[in-house]
Amino acid sequence: QERLVESGGGLVQPGGSLRLSCAASGFTFDHYAMGWFRQAPGKEREFVTAITWSDGVTYYADSVKGRFIISKDNAKNTVYLQMNTLKPEDTAVYYCASKAFPGSILVQYNYWGQGTQVTVSS
Repeated sequence: QERLVESGGGLVQPGGSLRLSCAASGFTFDHYAMGWFRQAPGKEREFVTAITWSDGVTYYADSVKGRFIISKDNAKNTVYLQMNTLKPEDTAVYYCASKAFPGSILVQYNYWGQGTQVTVSS
């Protein structure tokens, strides 16, 4: 069964950095893209960033552009999210997701991880 497991979340001070990892297993096909979404308390889940698997094209929400960097290791079937200059408003549960088919990079992800908590607070 396809599985995505996030790790690396935690508590960090404003201005600090964290690196999240998402390890994929049980996939018998290549992802079209993998992405990160987040959900803050009382808010809907929102797109953060994504990367296409074959060619490494990246996409970022305006709110994180210039601060977050998505990367991948195809051999390890792992995607990373380097989060820099973190702000309190970045506090959320961060979810890794896999998109199987071409289409809008913002929607229609087919597999989801359980999420990892990121808390930005002094």
